[in-house]
Amino acid sequence: MNRWDAGLPEPVHVSLSVPASTSLSLSLPVLPAPTSLPGPLDVHRVRAPWPYGEVDAAGLRAGGHRAQPLRQFVFKVRSRCNLACRYCYVYEMGDRGWREQPAVMAAGTVRVAAERIAEHAAAHRLGRVDVVLHGGEPLLAGDQELIAPVRAVRAAVGRQSPGTSVTASVQTNGTLLTAHRVDALAAAGIRVGVSLDGGLARHNRRRVDRGGRAGFPAAARGLRLLARRPEAFAGVLTVVDLQQDPVETYESLLAFRPPSVALLLPLGNWSNPPPGRHPGSAATPYADWLIAVFERWWNEPVRRTRIRVFEEIIALLLGLPAATETLGLAPATTAVIETDGSLEQADSLKSAYDGAARTGMDVRSHSMDELIGHPGFVARQLGVDGLAGECRRCPVVRVCGGGHYPHRYRDGAGFRQPSVYCADLERLVRYVADSLAQQVQPLHPAHPAPTVPVASTAPTVPDAEAAS
Repeated sequence: MNRWDAGLPEPVHVSLSVPASTSLSLSLPVLPAPTSLPGPLDVHRVRAPWPYGEVDAAGLRAGGHRAQPLRQFVFKVRSRCNLACRYCYVYEMGDRGWREQPAVMAAGTVRVAAERIAEHAAAHRLGRVDVVLHGGEPLLAGDQELIAPVRAVRAAVGRQSPGTSVTASVQTNGTLLTAHRVDALAAAGIRVGVSLDGGLARHNRRRVDRGGRAGFPAAARGLRLLARRPEAFAGVLTVVDLQQDPVETYESLLAFRPPSVALLLPLGNWSNPPPGRHPGSAATPYADWLIAVFERWWNEPVRRTRIRVFEEIIALLLGLPAATETLGLAPATTAVIETDGSLEQADSLKSAYDGAARTGMDVRSHSMDELIGHPGFVARQLGVDGLAGECRRCPVVRVCGGGHYPHRYRDGAGFRQPSVYCADLERLVRYVADSLAQQVQPLHPAHPAPTVPVASTAPTVPDAEAAS
């Protein structure tokens, strides 16, 4: 919806104080305040009262708080996919927005979006912006059409903000990669990330096309091409599957020589729990799976790849800033541009409910500064103040950050619960902290190793009442 709806009920005003010790700057840019909230807010307030009925974005703005600028821009160059993966959050979970989207992003939409990004980069004097080509399956576009958004952003940024560099990547299922396409993307300075569920055919049984045919053989061919062009290979993204052996999954991926591996927890929440995760249970099946991989990776004599989740935990334990929204307290700085030019929040929110990522804004009518004033963005830039009480009191909160935002969702309550993976995250963080301490202390006996405070009880597992 490209309009401001009139007649919506006034939001409930709450006070959200920011501790002086926090390292985050939480103010919004001074913008003309709309007389009403974006169209989708009526749905949001019912499905997610926090933040949409309880966070006073206008009050924060009036108080002089400043939002963090956007730094990553996801172009949905295609809204359809050549695979029908059975767990896909875009097509198989709560959201049906893709049905309303044109299949292709028009050239005019690309040009306007590029100018909006450049305008934002110039206004905030950004040193770098990241462009991600996404879908659907982005490689359904031809080479020149696929590269066009990157060229447009670089040209617009070069005119409006010459001090800003532009990095680019494409996230693909890998089935349409050819030697020619890898060469074309590399020549355009676009690195390629591939989504895969493991390095063996049986790991990828759910990655099939609409006829039920396996996507793995074609994806494996594409990955072998990328392995020969390491400068163009960004890495592999894999969703944790408890039915697969963790070490076998890790070792099989190494056959493709990825420079990095992202191991992601399945998108689930309190109302739609992920497989094997029973809310209220002290069991930690996902931590156990990841710890098995960590043990192999951590104790290897030569590091064969980077694993993002482990490196992020280690960085946060050492007091370094996070580079991902899934851990730590860093503000959300990613915007999604749909094929019709709609401006949305992170795609992962689509796992919560139909329309959860929508803002009611678009590149033709709204600036990126207006987008970061949207209540959904405000909530995801509040740091520790945006977390549930249990999380704010938890000794590992500076590392886990309350968990990935979509994992906190409960229908009818919203996003201010602990993560549905709370117990798993605490166990994983403590295990990595212990491993790090054991390795660091012998090397530097005069300096204390990084530690996590020891809780007086077992890891906090919020029950249904506490999490509501």
